[in-house]
Amino acid sequence: MYLGLDLGTSGLRAVLVDGEGRVLAASDQAYPVSHPHSGWSEQDPAEWIAATERALDALSQSHPKELAALRAIGLSGQMHGATLLDGANEVLRPAILWNDTRAATEAAAMDGDPAFRAISGNIVFPGFTAPKLAWVQVHEPEIFGRVAMVLLPKDYLRLWLTGDHASDMSDSAGTSWMDTGKRAWSTDLLGKAGMRLDQMPRLVEGSEVSGTLRREVAKRWGLSESVKVVGGGGDNSASACGVGCFDEGDGFVSLGTSGVLLAAKAGFAPSPETAVHTFCHSVPDTWYQMGVILAATDCLNWLAAQTGTKPAELSALVGDRIDGPGSIRFLPYLSGERTPHNDARIRGAFVGLSIGDGHKELTQAVMEGVAFALKDNHEALKATGTTLNRLLAIGGGSKSDYWVELIATLLGAPIDLPEKGEFGAALGAARLAIVGDTGAAPSEVMTRPAVARTIQPRADLAHAYDESYAQYRALYPALKEIT
Repeated sequence: MYLGLDLGTSGLRAVLVDGEGRVLAASDQAYPVSHPHSGWSEQDPAEWIAATERALDALSQSHPKELAALRAIGLSGQMHGATLLDGANEVLRPAILWNDTRAATEAAAMDGDPAFRAISGNIVFPGFTAPKLAWVQVHEPEIFGRVAMVLLPKDYLRLWLTGDHASDMSDSAGTSWMDTGKRAWSTDLLGKAGMRLDQMPRLVEGSEVSGTLRREVAKRWGLSESVKVVGGGGDNSASACGVGCFDEGDGFVSLGTSGVLLAAKAGFAPSPETAVHTFCHSVPDTWYQMGVILAATDCLNWLAAQTGTKPAELSALVGDRIDGPGSIRFLPYLSGERTPHNDARIRGAFVGLSIGDGHKELTQAVMEGVAFALKDNHEALKATGTTLNRLLAIGGGSKSDYWVELIATLLGAPIDLPEKGEFGAALGAARLAIVGDTGAAPSEVMTRPAVARTIQPRADLAHAYDESYAQYRALYPALKEIT
């Protein structure tokens, strides 16, 4: 038996699978996010441990024999978060999360040094880990002086499970401290950022064993102390493992809290000027590129909160088929934006509202704005030479045929919808555990899901949406001037 743990932004998902990768049970446990100031996003790492304990309790009650036969655990998690520990492994302050933009000034200063893009292969985005530590150094110097170890969120969970300081290369590639091509920490970048190599965890590949269970953890749930914990991956890399996306040209679009357009790459070919992310994959000797928007379904969730409805109710208003763009333009920059703008300070807007517009028109505008932002990502990926002829759609937003058809039309590519089942980051983490335990080839374990149906782009509406996209593109520079 194998366990995948995905430490997300709003909750943890645990998936128990057998040796064939078949899902036997799952448990979801929520926890809060704190926003103490504008642009801040923090979490108490104790919430991550408590959620994992609840998930293991639930699996132990529902499937005691299967959990007792556990052989390995894989980890996935939200990327870029800064979890700061002292010499006794005590947490020094709330973890600063991926969607926190307070370190925009520090990120810009680092990005002004050509070495960061040359070595890491990426722009230094405000949400990355290195500028967060630079912010702490300036604003919380006493805490910075006590930092003995910096862990990414899922790697704090690993510390609790195993007692080891370790991280995988896919997650660590999003720190701005790593030589992404060499798959190793860069002493040059660490030095420029005022950090030391001894403050970094040991690096392992995604399917490589990083340690075994601590006695206390094993005893509480009746597990063997020999249960292995493998490196795992950042959430998008692990999701790619969950859907079998690791060959050149494979790709998926994820409509989750954030939006992702990801393409697997056989080699390391960064293009930081496009604001495309180039990271190590969880699969050894493999990389991937992705465009990221900071708010996808979060935009619909926000609108639902403002209108006193539920996201599903708003989605139902627009139906299942697109019939041409609306007259309202929505810019989905509720938390700033990454690809292609790298702009932490830009904020969202509605343009073209009229007195007769209601919930349906606002919902259509929000969905179109997110889809236009993903087309921005597609254009950025194409500028790197990446080709995506066919995509798989995952994430909660992919339940809307309207949204998927809209994205397919804007990208000019068919989008496959997988059959119902588990195929996200938690499954990807479990698959990495299988590979790490058995030594099986990733291609044997990380197969693509069966396709339930394919949504084709609407050629009859492509021109109309392209015209609306051109309007959307023209709004960003105008909005930037006044924000």
